[in-house]
Amino acid sequence: NLGYEAFAPPAGDSPAVARNNHGGVWVQQRARPRRNRKSAGVRAMVRENIVTPANFIYPLFIHDEDHNTDIPSMPGCQRHSSESMLNEIGEALDLGVKAFVLFPKVADDKKTNLACEAYNPEGIVHRSIRMIKEKYPDAIVCTDVALDPYSDQGHDGVVENGVILNDVTINQLCKQAVSQARAGADIVAPSDMQDGRVKAIRDALDSEGFTNVSILSYTAKYASAYYGPFRDALDSHPGFGDKKTYQQDPANGREALIEAALDAQEGADMLMVKPGMPYLDIIRRLKDNSDLPIAAYHVSGEYAMLKAAVEKGWLDEKDVVLETLTCFKRAGADIILTYYAKQAAQWMKEDGLY
Repeated sequence: NLGYEAFAPPAGDSPAVARNNHGGVWVQQRARPRRNRKSAGVRAMVRENIVTPANFIYPLFIHDEDHNTDIPSMPGCQRHSSESMLNEIGEALDLGVKAFVLFPKVADDKKTNLACEAYNPEGIVHRSIRMIKEKYPDAIVCTDVALDPYSDQGHDGVVENGVILNDVTINQLCKQAVSQARAGADIVAPSDMQDGRVKAIRDALDSEGFTNVSILSYTAKYASAYYGPFRDALDSHPGFGDKKTYQQDPANGREALIEAALDAQEGADMLMVKPGMPYLDIIRRLKDNSDLPIAAYHVSGEYAMLKAAVEKGWLDEKDVVLETLTCFKRAGADIILTYYAKQAAQWMKEDGLY
C-alpha cells in the first residue's frame, strides 16, 4: 500500500501498455534492440568496432641522458634514456604493440634556425633508430619529420622576419626524411603542415631508393590548445607567436578535405588527424572521403586531462581509456597514436580481448 493512487498503464479504455498471454505487462513491439545487448557474449558477437594493440603507434620521448626524466604535465610518461627506450619497446612488443614513433628532446646548443641537427646521422633520433632495428628488427619505427625540436625559434619551419618559410622549410624536411630512412625508419611522418611537403618528401625518398619507406602525413593538424604537455616534454614551445599560419583553424572542417586530397595526390600512404577526441568529426570526414588508412593522434592534452581526472578519483582509468580508444575506431581511425598504448595493451590482454 503506497498511501497514494498511482497511474495504472494497462488500465482504462486507452491503455499505455497491454497484457500478454500470461498477464504480464507488454509493450507491443517486435523490434527490441536490447536483445543484441542482453549478455556479454551477444554484445561481443555483434560488436562493430574492436581495437587491438596492432592498431596502436606508441609515442616515446627520448633524450641524450643515462637516466629517465619524468614529465610533470604527462603523469606516467618520461623522457627515456637509450636503454630505457629499448626496454619499453621490448615490453610493448610482448603485449602486441608493433609500431613506435620517436620524439627527441634536443639540447639547446644544438638548436638553430635551419635546424641542421634534424638530419645529423649521429643525432639522437638516428642513433635510436639503428639501436631499435638492431635489437628488434620487426618493430615498426616511425619518425617525426618537423623542425621544431631542433629549432631555436620553436617553430616547425625556418623563420625569416617572423615568417615561417614554406619552401625553404621543405628543403630541410627532405634532408631530414632521407637521413631518417638511411638510419632505418620504416615510416616518416611529416607534422610540419607546410604546403607541398608530401610530394617533395616522396620524391626525395624515391630518388634515394627508399621507395618502401611509407609516409604517414599529418594531414589535418590543427592549431590546437591541446599540445601544451607535449611541448613541455620536448621543450619546444614556440619562441614567438603561434602556429596558426600553417596549422589548421579549429573552426574549419571542410579544409581538412582539401589537405587530404592534396596529400593523397602527393603520395601519402596514411593520413592523420591531430588532435583526436575533439576532432572525431574530422576523422569521419576523412574516412568517408579517402581510401587511405586514417590515423588519429590521442594527444598530450587529452592524455593529461584523463590522468588529472583519474588522480582526482573522478574517472575509472581503464574504462575511460578503453572507451576513448574505441571511439577513435568507431569514428573511422585505423591507426591510433596514444601514450596509453602499452597500458591499454596490458588491459586488453588481462581481459582476454586478444
